[in-house]
Amino acid sequence: CTTITVTHSALTETRNCTVSLIMSRRNINHFTNVRGLPSIEKIVRSVEDTPKPISTQITGTIPEWINGNFLRNGPGKFEIGNHEFNHWFDGMALLHQFKISNGQVTYKSRFLSSDSYQTNKEHNRIAVSEFGTVTMPDPCKNFFQRFLSRFESHKPTDNANVSFVTYKGDYYVSTETNIMHKVDPETLETLEKVDWSKFIAVNGATAHPHTEPDGTTYNMGNSYTSKGSYYNIIQVPPNKATEEETLEGATVLCSIPSMDKTKPSYYHSFAMSENYVVFIEQPIKLNLLKIVTGKLIGKSISDSLFWDPKLNTTFHVIHKHTGKVLSIKYLAKPMSTFHQINAFEEDGFLIIDLCASDDGQAITNYNIQNMRKSGEALDEVYNTLCRVFPRRFLLPLKVGRDTPYNQNLITRPNSTATCVRISKNKVFCTHEDLHGEDLHEYGGLEFPQINYAKFNTHPYRYFYGCGFRHLVGDTLIKMDIHGKLMKVWEHPGLYPSEPVFVPSPNATEEDDGVIMSVVITPDKDKSTFLLVLDASTFKELGRAVVPVNIPYGFHGTFNAKA
Repeated sequence: CTTITVTHSALTETRNCTVSLIMSRRNINHFTNVRGLPSIEKIVRSVEDTPKPISTQITGTIPEWINGNFLRNGPGKFEIGNHEFNHWFDGMALLHQFKISNGQVTYKSRFLSSDSYQTNKEHNRIAVSEFGTVTMPDPCKNFFQRFLSRFESHKPTDNANVSFVTYKGDYYVSTETNIMHKVDPETLETLEKVDWSKFIAVNGATAHPHTEPDGTTYNMGNSYTSKGSYYNIIQVPPNKATEEETLEGATVLCSIPSMDKTKPSYYHSFAMSENYVVFIEQPIKLNLLKIVTGKLIGKSISDSLFWDPKLNTTFHVIHKHTGKVLSIKYLAKPMSTFHQINAFEEDGFLIIDLCASDDGQAITNYNIQNMRKSGEALDEVYNTLCRVFPRRFLLPLKVGRDTPYNQNLITRPNSTATCVRISKNKVFCTHEDLHGEDLHEYGGLEFPQINYAKFNTHPYRYFYGCGFRHLVGDTLIKMDIHGKLMKVWEHPGLYPSEPVFVPSPNATEEDDGVIMSVVITPDKDKSTFLLVLDASTFKELGRAVVPVNIPYGFHGTFNAKA
């Protein structure tokens, strides 16, 4: 394995999509012209769970101060009986635990005991619809019963396969529906199903909440009413009155009407600074009519998603202590963003760092068939995905009667971002790249992480992510915002997951700690390993090789033990 240090000065403008060609035959955008991608079919295959802890083989050194559970979530079963799921996001949730103590690591995994999983298992077929898969009528029913079942509405899946989150000190696994599951981080057992709609009027919540130092948690969820669609900012208190509590005390801080009542924007996360919550209304849209009638016409939720490049992106800024939405709407060109890096207030600006691309159709390309392709067919899928890059927006918080029109309001030295007041309550913003030209060599960056406990909502210097020279991450990258410098960990044939930062005891520097990532390889059986890097130097410290196969997953967290 190699660590590469790259130095570049700030560039005023870098391309986001390196090549943009149009195939006249199929009218598909091509953003790159990569050839010869290796097959990754084996990292999206079904596996068995490993509910009892097993030992791993340590190479190098796992620092002895690391004490706790590294928890991961993602799809682990892609077929039920003779039926196959269509989309990567549909696979049954498999929870992973790497228990680290005294330089040693054990591994275990369990399938989430969701209603979806149990129902599918009982019927030995896909009996619950998922994001990209519509359940077919029960073949055991007569014709009339099967016909009527087409008119039943989609029941939201509780297959929470996206992330581990915490509320009031308890661990939950989450997806983007209204159902979460409380789980035991020690045993990975499923403890309790929790429905957001039993506590507040929302139809779901993101899998990426933000947590204050005191434990107060913020999230977002949609609600659909006779008056249209609303985006709701949710606040969950930090403490439980009784041990049995879950989301009691959750409140809706404010509701923001969708610009299009029947076609709200899709969002995967949101940003939060010390005093504000920022919701980014992007041109990825959900057609609610298609969702409602989906089962009747055999269409999944993913079929209702569409990208409308004619629409601008809108930043809605909410004061999280009052629930008031700022009257100013901050606009930007059409973009797609799934993960924000950080947000903080400085010099009268709300600074938002995020990962974004100029095209919003990527989510529909991640079906299982595409990910299992090889040769030119695989290259074709990759080349139609727009690259994702880290960007910075500066939103002026004080726009009043004396604020001038039609001129750049940003006077910060060395910033190439702009914001121009175009009307009484609208400011149009352009971004600054948080990278140099060199990041294009690594396919952009996604799955961003920071030293969250110390630097979320505050000025910071470093963030970490995966480079994407393939459909999944194939490098780990450390970005230094000061000078836009880059360090890279890479090895051919190895595919690292989201990097998670764990601070050293009594750390004094922002990057004093380790980066942990689960690394998958399709080239060798039972060769997945937990990688530990020195976060400062980005040098490999050690790895713990797991003697079972693990699919490529989504998100995780570290549960430290005293």
